[in-house]
Amino acid sequence: MSDTAGEAALSDLDRAVINAFQGGFPVVERPFEPAAAALRERGIDVTADELVERVRDLDEAGTLSRFGALVNAEEIGGTATLVAMHAPEERFEEVAEAVNAHREVAHNYEREHPHLNMWFVVSVADEDRVEEVLAEIEAETGQETYNLPKQEEFRVEAKFLVDGPIADGDVDRSDLGPDVTPEGRKTLTPAERDLVVEIQGGLPITATPYADVADAIGQDTECVVERIKRFEREGKVRRVGVVPNHYALGYTENGMTVWDVPDDRLATVGPAVASLPFVTHCYHRPRHEGVWPYNFFAMTHGRSEAESDRRIERVRETMEAHWDVDDGDWDTLFSTRILKKTGIRLDERAAANTE
Repeated sequence: MSDTAGEAALSDLDRAVINAFQGGFPVVERPFEPAAAALRERGIDVTADELVERVRDLDEAGTLSRFGALVNAEEIGGTATLVAMHAPEERFEEVAEAVNAHREVAHNYEREHPHLNMWFVVSVADEDRVEEVLAEIEAETGQETYNLPKQEEFRVEAKFLVDGPIADGDVDRSDLGPDVTPEGRKTLTPAERDLVVEIQGGLPITATPYADVADAIGQDTECVVERIKRFEREGKVRRVGVVPNHYALGYTENGMTVWDVPDDRLATVGPAVASLPFVTHCYHRPRHEGVWPYNFFAMTHGRSEAESDRRIERVRETMEAHWDVDDGDWDTLFSTRILKKTGIRLDERAAANTE
């Protein structure tokens, strides 16, 4: 893989940090000390203080979207769904404005497709609210919406690696932290709700991020560390680490590949495609007869059109190992414009799911 303009200014230490810590960051009171030790074991000479400074600089430069815990909104409460619709070319901006005006719409993308050219995510605290929001959008725009809720998740692991040290991104210190036992509750306690709301946008980039969070919400540091580690075990937190801004790293080719997989092959195709390291999201979603024939979504990202094409071809080859794929059985929808990106409102969803 060749450098892009976004990568060119990165030092070897920057590259090591980005590759090493997209998951598996220690959940201990002073996490940068064992994190720096893990880098030194891989030949990267850095102290804990220097590591804090580099992560902070990368965050302030926009190379990182944030540092901290990636919260799994589905496990916190409420629901989210993917929705597709057609926005006529002559009314596209008007329709986009109406869709984006709904606070429940967290993301909205224009995608290349001859009919379904607008794709957005609706996030709500109450599952019944999804149909209400879609009915409102249809009434306001005069356009039909197509709800595509996730029926099975095969993979959600958006890692974006760069050339340089630790190229495989295989540093994992998630073994460090308190020995906790998952509790199995679906609801949150008020203390857990406060913690989720505080960490949803990231952790403070200091030598003691968990203690700083504890101070901010009036909780004990030991309890905060234990809760975040337990959230990892329970799936409420997918991982703790750095979250790169993939656009800043040059991953601009965002291809949503969609497939009409025979229903009896989904159980084998899903894990096979999910095992490809460059597939960041992989789901089973419903078809819509006469409009949308595809039931399988696999998201890929590339730093050039050629790299993106190679990765999509790898997905197709993986598919063909399990069923006979014709040209009409799949498509790739590239995003051409971000219309809205505000993120999931975890505070509302967590509050509605608090005991």
